[in-house]
Amino acid sequence: MLKSAGSDLSLRWLGPALGLVLAITALRVVALAFDRTDLFVDEAQYWLWGQVPALGYYSKPPMIGWVIGAVTALAGSDAPFWVRLPAPLFHGATALLLAATAALLYGGRAAVWVAAGYVTLPMVAVGSLLISTDTIMFPFLALALWAWVRAGDEPSWPLAVLCGVALGLAALSKYAALYYLPCAVLAAMLLPGARRPWGFALVALAAALATLSPNLVWNALNGFATLNHTIDNADWMRDPATRAGLRFGELGSFAASQFAVFGPVPFALLLWLALRRGQSPATRMLLWFSLPILLLVCGQALLSRAYANWAAAAYLAGAVAVFAAMARGPGWLRAASFVLNGAVCVALPLATTQADRLRWDGRLVLARYTGQAEMSGRIIAAAQAAGTNRVVSDNRDILADLFYTGRDAGLDIYAVPAPGRALNHYALRYPLPAGLDGAVLYAGPGPLPEGCALGPAVALEAAQGRWAGKGLFAQPLRAHCWGGAE
Repeated sequence: MLKSAGSDLSLRWLGPALGLVLAITALRVVALAFDRTDLFVDEAQYWLWGQVPALGYYSKPPMIGWVIGAVTALAGSDAPFWVRLPAPLFHGATALLLAATAALLYGGRAAVWVAAGYVTLPMVAVGSLLISTDTIMFPFLALALWAWVRAGDEPSWPLAVLCGVALGLAALSKYAALYYLPCAVLAAMLLPGARRPWGFALVALAAALATLSPNLVWNALNGFATLNHTIDNADWMRDPATRAGLRFGELGSFAASQFAVFGPVPFALLLWLALRRGQSPATRMLLWFSLPILLLVCGQALLSRAYANWAAAAYLAGAVAVFAAMARGPGWLRAASFVLNGAVCVALPLATTQADRLRWDGRLVLARYTGQAEMSGRIIAAAQAAGTNRVVSDNRDILADLFYTGRDAGLDIYAVPAPGRALNHYALRYPLPAGLDGAVLYAGPGPLPEGCALGPAVALEAAQGRWAGKGLFAQPLRAHCWGGAE
């Protein structure tokens, strides 16, 4: 194992780390109870997945749907609190697993600081308020990293199986977990202490593939829907000649966003560790599980675009390296990091309690997280007024919340059929059936096919929130407008 002089196989660090993580996690659970935001479009979609358990879904692997479905079933409630409850719990578990890795490599003092550092990261503060695939992936990926590090000392078959199953479960949460495979290869090529016996590596790889295989089979049986969505997200892959380019503005925007994702001090320290010579073997190994991911996503940003969270997998190993370095560094560095990150951790949950009031320059700060449920209520009322229980839309955001908010409204909800390949989950699984007769209520921004109206359009105006000024309307139409029965 790539141990430092202070490595600690005892559990003396666990008490302080556990107490700190439990206290912060409990506060975050309480904050969720006072959160006034609506489910975001992705969260509402994940909730729907949880109502229909499957081995795969259109845009992501199935783990998040399984988790939300299990929690809401056990709670007997689909309220936003229960949909989001796994988020702070999963982050708490991740903090302790990363601390365990730090204890192996750097000792108990570093383990406590790593737990404290991770649980107060800006991305964790946000990820504890919104349920996302990154959050669900993290504890499994952290467990895989721990098992890989632990195997440096005792490369047993049980550890290999644990490492592989954990990586497979992480990949069932988000395919970004698979970044760890080339990272492990690079680390083994360049650091003798990061190498594992061939038998261990092959068993771990087999266990990972076996764990992920049900989703791979689902993809093969469903036209590789999730793979196609991943390619669509990358944007340039379908037509590199016209879509790929050197977009330095996108690269700069993505790089700047990482100071907000990981925190200004931790991200600066991560870059400093990467550039400084003479790092310990343990730190160099962790950097190989972090920097290649960051560089790969930077390349994606340069060629096309990259969202701020696309390199999130880099920050598990990165957090261990950075906060272990902070534990050995000057006190002012730790103070600066925890004051800045701590301010974010306090401000964000407070902001969600005032989501429908907090304004900047006259606009709601959290506008994109409010107004969805209200709009769905208006659409439901419009359908009842039109005398139909069928609602159709070509807008993914409308469909996502309509399925959630209208879950007990007795509606049949459909997506406008896609002319070619379905471009979202609703178009794939809930297209307006061919041959459907009678009336439907359309809700969205339009435009509509000509000659299909059965009544006047009703404006769906919103004074604030997600749909303010978007020009939505509802109108009863003949179902055959999109190829149904005449």
